[in-house]
Amino acid sequence: MKVLLLEDIHKDASSAFIDAGFDVSEIKHSPTLEEIVDKSLGATVIGIRSRTKIGKDILGNSENLLAIGAFCIGTEHIDLEICEKRGIAVFNAPYSNTRSVVELALGEIIMLLRHAFDRSSELHTGNWKKSAEGCREIRGKRLGIIGYGNIGSQLSVLAEALGMEVVYHDVSEKLSIGNAKKVAFDELLTTSDVITCHIDGRPGNRGIIGEREIAMMKHGAIFMNLSRGFIVDIDALAKALTSGKLAGAALDVFPKEPASNKEEFLSPVRGLKNVILTPHVGGSTAEAQQNIGRFVAARIIDYIRTGSTTTCVNLPVLQAAKGAGIHRFAHIHENVPGMLAKINKLFAQNHVNISGQHLQTRGHIGYSIIDVDDVKGPSLAGKMAALPGTIRSRLVY
Repeated sequence: MKVLLLEDIHKDASSAFIDAGFDVSEIKHSPTLEEIVDKSLGATVIGIRSRTKIGKDILGNSENLLAIGAFCIGTEHIDLEICEKRGIAVFNAPYSNTRSVVELALGEIIMLLRHAFDRSSELHTGNWKKSAEGCREIRGKRLGIIGYGNIGSQLSVLAEALGMEVVYHDVSEKLSIGNAKKVAFDELLTTSDVITCHIDGRPGNRGIIGEREIAMMKHGAIFMNLSRGFIVDIDALAKALTSGKLAGAALDVFPKEPASNKEEFLSPVRGLKNVILTPHVGGSTAEAQQNIGRFVAARIIDYIRTGSTTTCVNLPVLQAAKGAGIHRFAHIHENVPGMLAKINKLFAQNHVNISGQHLQTRGHIGYSIIDVDDVKGPSLAGKMAALPGTIRSRLVY
């Protein structure tokens, strides 16, 4: 089985695939569409980071593709709908770089409240400006967290440990950790000294912070975005920073980001005082990239070897340890009545005994794992694939 890894994914990922017996090829940069289409032919697994987009051009030419690994958190750059229709499993790393993002966010809060970034820049130009004007402690300040998922909740714990009062808003019901308190969105905007965004890339989050929301923020507040660039009206933010409405900002993501390190970064927030800009590196630490490489590779290898879809983002989740049967089949199908009956009838007609069976559904998709204790397994693979309603069927072992 062939694995294609793009965008300089951590070496631990390729090592894991090689140790599992896969043939691994790597492209260290973010390739062009033509390169990916050419290199992905015959690939069983494709691994990408955040820059490469996987759509119909690539998916339509990958007959052997079983899984895609997003070695990052987000999956909005992958066409999940097509993957679902073709029975291609998509795995990501929702937790592996959480700590790295949280540490950066916490450090930036301190730097912005102390104007440390500005003072450092001034000293680099020979300008000595020793002053306490506008500098504040982190202790006692109210931190408003928009998005209380893995990153937001962990930031909440560390910020509270440093003496901050934490409020948060999330569209889902989340259990508060420590003394953090869930509040209405508008209340968070109007009462927080520091506002930080840690939400996902779903379409409904586009433009969630616009002119109205910025106008509601406290005069002199700090704004931070380490989630998705398109959630913020960047022009409205630049205007608020220039006017003094906001005292500072930290941005790791932007509505338009350069396609490569050779392209110039253009943005209305460039050159503004007390604004920390980082090039989408919130999760880019050695520890995070290593964790991501190991985690995603392990999930894909487990899927190929056992059929387990634990942490899969687009298929029904089944956690299936290796069974006692001689053979195992994995069957992805349309979620319609009678599919399991068709499968069982096929095995019965071929006098094959089922020793174990698992079924899970999710939306329009059903996923079944069948263990059998008969050596006729391989000859049934083609018959299973031909069953009406089948999306994808394979002999796991």
